[in-house]
Amino acid sequence: MASNSRKRIVVGLSGGVDSSVAAWRLLEDGWDVHGLFMSNWEEDEDGYCTNATDYQDARDVCERLAIPLHRVSFAAEYRERVFAYFLSEYQAGRTPNPDVLCNREIKFGAFVEYARRLGAAHVATGHYARLDGTGATPQLTRAHDRSKDQTYFLHAAPDDALAITRFPLGDLTKKEVRALAAAQGLPVHDKKDSTGICFIGERPFREFLSGYLPAQPGPIVTEAGDVIGEHQGLMYYTLGQRQGLGIGGRQGASDAPWYVAGKDLDRNQLTVVQGHDHPSLQCDLVTGVRPHWIGGEPPVGCFACGAQTRYRQAARSCRVEIRGESVEVLFDEPQRAVTPGQFIVFYAGDRCLGGAVIASTARSAMAVDTAATG
Repeated sequence: MASNSRKRIVVGLSGGVDSSVAAWRLLEDGWDVHGLFMSNWEEDEDGYCTNATDYQDARDVCERLAIPLHRVSFAAEYRERVFAYFLSEYQAGRTPNPDVLCNREIKFGAFVEYARRLGAAHVATGHYARLDGTGATPQLTRAHDRSKDQTYFLHAAPDDALAITRFPLGDLTKKEVRALAAAQGLPVHDKKDSTGICFIGERPFREFLSGYLPAQPGPIVTEAGDVIGEHQGLMYYTLGQRQGLGIGGRQGASDAPWYVAGKDLDRNQLTVVQGHDHPSLQCDLVTGVRPHWIGGEPPVGCFACGAQTRYRQAARSCRVEIRGESVEVLFDEPQRAVTPGQFIVFYAGDRCLGGAVIASTARSAMAVDTAATG
């Protein structure tokens, strides 16, 4: 405890149970703890934004812990660094992950800069992850609670920010976090977890997106080119999607459900196939661009590791070849509905190596042969 005494640490407080328990644990360890509540999206009038309620919850927690609470708006930075990219990717037919960008640009960018102005030597968040700072550069590793592990979303955080970050929940399960919150009398101990994209909240996604990217209806076609329906805009659909296609039964076709398998921006066509495991939904070759490596330097040459192409997915075995500002990834087995615009994140055991933006997918000759003979 003595080593942390009088060292100021600023905790990003969201008004939820995770960041609240993170603040309490740091206080117990002897830090000079300050809370910082970030507003990253303007208030709206339709009842979906919980910013005011969350701020009041953060105030109540800080009052209970007897620590100061600061408040700052990063709404302008969010629109410029995250939301503009979000819209441009959807307009280009890709499916972005704004949570990764929010971590890189806001929570481990603007937040860190602001915390330093508050005199902080370190920052902390309620993310479920762990850091090993004993070496020359920080090493990001999975949380003890694998079901809550958030390293996928943290893989693009800058090294200099990670070097001064603490993740107090890395060794806890969610159940343990709630139990600690209740034991300490924190008023948010039973608060429901937030879900969905941070700035959209619980509102219907298509309704929100249509306010920025108006509907552009076009044909839904089979791989043979037969028109079997109408979509409302390619940006509203993602690869592997089943719900919301509006395709009924067709004479001469099986009853198997339809899934989105491709987008043609030039023709404004949405291609669909039948069957959850249709070959057109499978790939084993992935090209990633703009890679970020934790520790600054990528592994040398071609290397084997595990990779995730989405959150809450077990890492799959693959080989990665670095080609300057891109990576070529060959999976040992085909992967389903790998989506351009999302992130592919690499792991060596529990250690997160970094990741890249998925640019394109394909099936290797071996995968095609296997599908043909399968």
